[in-house]
Amino acid sequence: MPKYLHTMIRVTDVDATVRFFKLLGLEEQKRMDDEKGRYTLVFLAAPGDEDAQVELTYNWDPQEYSGGRNFGHLAYRVENIYETCQTLMDAGVTINRPPRDGHMAFVRTPDNISIELLQDGHLAPAEPWASMPNSGEW
Repeated sequence: MPKYLHTMIRVTDVDATVRFFKLLGLEEQKRMDDEKGRYTLVFLAAPGDEDAQVELTYNWDPQEYSGGRNFGHLAYRVENIYETCQTLMDAGVTINRPPRDGHMAFVRTPDNISIELLQDGHLAPAEPWASMPNSGEW
């Protein structure tokens, strides 16, 4: 049977992207630098869910990546969506689709990859989230 291993996203600033995912609670599992191929791979996962990894691919030679939205999105279940969104906002991350319903929000990585946050269960709508407008695309 097939076994899910990871999702790969290309990044332009590996350190900024690792910091972003750490805000969500993911931890670095391993990092590999390939001098001959001129790239770095970083694998991240949520504690206790190490089999579902995100692979960050950083090519050392500058390249432009566009179309982050056509990738779709990565989705993570969180314990408290309001606290998670506040942590992200405090770190300067835009909440593109606030958790007005107490259940779902969207943010973007430094490379514009869409991330869906889903509340584990459901929280009652609460301010300032309930009346916060969308910002940009998600």
